[in-house]
Amino acid sequence: MDGHSQMTLAVGTLAPDFTLLNQRREKVSLDDLKGGRSVVVFIPFAFTGTCEGELCQIRDEASVFNEVQARVVVITCNTLHTNAHWAQQQGFTFDLLSDFWPHGEVARSYEAFNDAFGYAERVTFFLDEDGVITDVVASGGIGEARDFGGYRAALSK
Repeated sequence: MDGHSQMTLAVGTLAPDFTLLNQRREKVSLDDLKGGRSVVVFIPFAFTGTCEGELCQIRDEASVFNEVQARVVVITCNTLHTNAHWAQQQGFTFDLLSDFWPHGEVARSYEAFNDAFGYAERVTFFLDEDGVITDVVASGGIGEARDFGGYRAALSK
């Protein structure tokens, strides 16, 4: 991955804390996710084909997450205004969090930020009820979607 200097956080690591605003201007933090399983999805850009395809699949296959009571949060380096417009256009009801400023700070803390190009890499972290990373699903590159089968496998554990 161009400009991506390190590997992402490992399974068994406590997920870094964060507090970001969602598309409804509500604060969402790691503490809000604790107590249940959660899926933290980093995406590079709003309104782009691969990213939109991935989030539409999460939207359309919500039952996969609901069956195991896993809460999905998506983190982008876009502004909350961009995220709000995108969520409204596509009917995304999960939290779409803005990591715009300081730019990519949360993505950096998850070792999922591309310094060369200024976006979050296509990486998903699965967290247990204590906020510990139980699985990681990543794509091979910027234009390549994550394998949804990897999501199913991680959620079935």
